[in-house]
Amino acid sequence: MTGVASLAPWLGGALVVSGVAVGVSRRRELIVRWCAWAGGVPVVIAAFWWGRPGVALLAGVAAVIAVLEFGALTRLPRADRAVLATAVPGLIVAAAWAPDEAWRVGAVGAFALAAIPLVTDDAEQGLRRLGTSLLGLVWLGTLAALAPLGTVALALFAAVSVADVVAFFAGQRLGGPRLSRLSPAKRWSGALCGAAAGLGVLALLSVWNWPTAAAVAVGGPAGDLLESLVKRGAGAKDSGQWLAGSGGLLDRIDSLIGALVIVIVLG
Repeated sequence: MTGVASLAPWLGGALVVSGVAVGVSRRRELIVRWCAWAGGVPVVIAAFWWGRPGVALLAGVAAVIAVLEFGALTRLPRADRAVLATAVPGLIVAAAWAPDEAWRVGAVGAFALAAIPLVTDDAEQGLRRLGTSLLGLVWLGTLAALAPLGTVALALFAAVSVADVVAFFAGQRLGGPRLSRLSPAKRWSGALCGAAAGLGVLALLSVWNWPTAAAVAVGGPAGDLLESLVKRGAGAKDSGQWLAGSGGLLDRIDSLIGALVIVIVLG
């Protein structure tokens, strides 16, 4: 298995190459987005270098931010957001240090989310709140796989990041049929080119196998479209406004979450 020390130069190289491509494009939006990534990639590498505690901490912080963005998008009441923001990190901690108990932690979280509309006698919005909260628990709880997967998760992060960039540029250049009405700007040409680039990254990092290949080629685009579905339902363009050039954190990790789902199912 490729270690963090072996992956770091590849991630740094990809960052440099993408920076050159973005600089040549002279598009301010892409330059700002690249600068945000230039600050985030070293943090991700440092967390994985630290080991399981670092990855769990990174996943926990990302989970809380993602829950807050998800809660704002779906207009969950504050009580529901607070419980969800506790349940998802709890699942991450359990998966990192007590994996046999992760299902119990998830069940407790689901019960707590169900209890809120019950104790508040919410007959009008209770079902919607419960369904939305459970979606958030299952969807964002997938981040709990980061610590157990270790460097495989870091390789997936690199692969889906490269795939997203290539898909963006290739889709614009090549055009063609739309990938989905959920995200009209995305094209099949971009998705296929992005998948090929992501698979190439997996091969370079020596982590290519059928689960990781399916994760990058299928899970990445599916995760992106799932977030588009949530945003469409909320009538929003981005999950947030705080991340320079990128909207919110969910806009940046949606493909990774989708890839993690495939690895969990097929692994």
